Amino acid sequence: MDIQQQILTKISTLTREIEEQYPELTKYLEETRSTLPNSSGKATLNNSDLKNYLEQLESLIENHKKGS
Repeated sequence: MDIQQQILTKISTLTREIEEQYPELTKYLEETRSTLPNSSGKATLNNSDLKNYLEQLESLIENHKKGS
């Protein structure tokens, strides 16, 4: 499995965890999307963007746990 697929798998797992265990955080999922259209108007996915999004999800869960 390549690195991009591994990151996507982790993102999927964390997203599912948020939806199931922390439903109050689902409103932040759209706000934390890091994939934005590039200058051509097409959404791009590169490993850096995916890693950043993964880190945002991890941070969201961690901050929620600390605040609870």
